[in-house]
Amino acid sequence: MKPEEMVCRRFQALKAYDPTRSVEALAEEVGVAVAGVVKLDGNENPYGPSPRVKRALARYPYFHIYPDPYQKALRKALAGYAGAGEESIVAGAGSDELIDLILRLFLDPGDGVMNLPPTFGMYPFSTLVCGGEVVGVPRDEDFHIDLEGAKKAVGPRTKVVFIASPNNPTGDISDRETIQALLKTGIIVVVDEAYYEFCGETVAPLVSKYDNLIVLRTFSKWAGLAGLRLGYGVFPPAIAEYIMKMKPPYNINAAAQVAALASLKDLEYLRGRVEAILKERERLFFELSRLLYMRPYPSRANFILCRVIGGRAKYLWQGLRQLGVFVRYFDTPRLRDFIRISVGRPEDTDALMAAIKEVVHG
Repeated sequence: MKPEEMVCRRFQALKAYDPTRSVEALAEEVGVAVAGVVKLDGNENPYGPSPRVKRALARYPYFHIYPDPYQKALRKALAGYAGAGEESIVAGAGSDELIDLILRLFLDPGDGVMNLPPTFGMYPFSTLVCGGEVVGVPRDEDFHIDLEGAKKAVGPRTKVVFIASPNNPTGDISDRETIQALLKTGIIVVVDEAYYEFCGETVAPLVSKYDNLIVLRTFSKWAGLAGLRLGYGVFPPAIAEYIMKMKPPYNINAAAQVAALASLKDLEYLRGRVEAILKERERLFFELSRLLYMRPYPSRANFILCRVIGGRAKYLWQGLRQLGVFVRYFDTPRLRDFIRISVGRPEDTDALMAAIKEVVHG
């Protein structure tokens, strides 16, 4: 047999996840200067990390030594920030790694993972990578969770459900009552709070009350550390112990640990950047709502989902790309008429609005 014929069947049929590209790659792709790229497709923080992060990285003397595999200093700092015990905290190389570890911990081949589309594409992708079966329960017309449908979909082999709150790409939050109703089914409920800092609503305090609740967070959005890949979870202690045993020993590199610790010492600065993004989110929503061919949806995150009236979302997305303005387009039946726009700086909003009008009106 050829090596490729020995690849697991689920990987032979796996469709790759469609990630966003780097600024340099986008600039090269459409032939514009890097400085001319307006990147509003990845929900990154346009202001970057705290200045303390850059200074801490420059001073750190031990990049030639393996980082702490037990994440002791980091877990202690994260516990204080999240209001949880250190024994409940585990950090990962972005939330993506923690999603993978959770699924590997709970899934036997063929077990079910409930997906509530439209939502973050890593949930079904990682489910298939880990040998699980995706149990799809679509959201309603307003993108709210179909609670009754979700409860009915829980079967004897359904192990996990992922709830992004605020949800990506729709921007709405899930109420605590819905989350508690799903917790009562007994399956593992993973609430992904990647955009928590932009809405201020969390279910992390409930982890101490439910042994089947996990809350995920990240430093990619609010803290501007997307390129260093650092996420963390608040777990019931028994589950955290398993995750710590099964994770790669040095999964959080030294630079990421240094950057996270420095970020947590500069909360006033970072919260000021969050406030600037929230203010610009209001302005972007207003500007989009003024266009007759755009219908923006209210958002509690750092992005806005926008319906393009007339079925021209893909045309608009392609036209913006040619002008060096990058937004997210999801080529799926439910989102075919939509684009998602990350909230940038005021000058990014100005460039976006000018580009939209140029594409639409010529």
